[in-house]
Amino acid sequence: MSDTALDLNLIPYLVAMEDTRNVSRAAEQLGVSQPRVSTALGRLREYFDDPLFVRTSKGMEPTPRALAILPAARDALLRIEKGMLDVQEFHPATSTHTFSIALSDVGEIVFLPRLLQLFAARAPHANLRSVSLSPSQVERGLESGDVDLAVGYFPDLSGNNFFQQRLFTHRFICLMRTGHPLSGAPLTLPQYVASGHAVVRAEGRSQEVLEQFLAKKRIKRRAVLETPHFMSLPFILARTDLLATVPHAIGFAYVSEHASITLVEPPLPLPRFDLRQHWHRKFHNDPRGTWLRGVVAELFNDALDEWPK
Repeated sequence: MSDTALDLNLIPYLVAMEDTRNVSRAAEQLGVSQPRVSTALGRLREYFDDPLFVRTSKGMEPTPRALAILPAARDALLRIEKGMLDVQEFHPATSTHTFSIALSDVGEIVFLPRLLQLFAARAPHANLRSVSLSPSQVERGLESGDVDLAVGYFPDLSGNNFFQQRLFTHRFICLMRTGHPLSGAPLTLPQYVASGHAVVRAEGRSQEVLEQFLAKKRIKRRAVLETPHFMSLPFILARTDLLATVPHAIGFAYVSEHASITLVEPPLPLPRFDLRQHWHRKFHNDPRGTWLRGVVAELFNDALDEWPK
């Protein structure tokens, strides 16, 4: 035998010759030209230092050497074919995987409660991990597989390496304390501009939509408070006369839990923004990721959006 490694691409030619005992029919079976089969057979003969197939009155007959190696050749082809065609399956009922989802704090309020309810019913042994990352970290996490899905407003994830699916559209709404001097009547634009505001500068990108819109309209608010967190807003607004303009899902969530604050419609039509789920193309066909994306799309869409319009 040759000292060089066997070219595994030659194995199908060896098996086809055994099946057909004819160079022309072997070429037809493989879908290649007859000279290509002859060349492959020549390389096999050189490697094994054996004619492998010889012409007889019955056609091309395998030599003892060929008969000895053919079972291993067939087994190798079957293993390769089975390994390539077997579909990896995911069974949510028995999975213990921890799914990592990139969410903002607003996203946690919108998505996590219903996701956890569904996981308890369909994937009771699986776990959820919410991560809050910068845009560049989200991109790297999706690429490496450390993050399974990014759900919310992620305008930076728009390159060719990412898939996305729109879930639903959200808007902005204003919050103030119950009994605020401006409550009880529609809020006007002069009142909005003259008021002090609590402005959230969070990792989530949805607030940028609002800030860019106000800048374009040349509407300047007095940011009495700037904070990176939404979670403290109910407590701050309840003790001050500040206004806050927030994604409406978090506004309705806060009002349902805090009687000390109330909702007010903005004094002008503010932009809306789409919430989407994003994933890396490397994991597009991964059964585990496919299941998770299907669950998210099932729970969150225009028809089932639980937040008041």
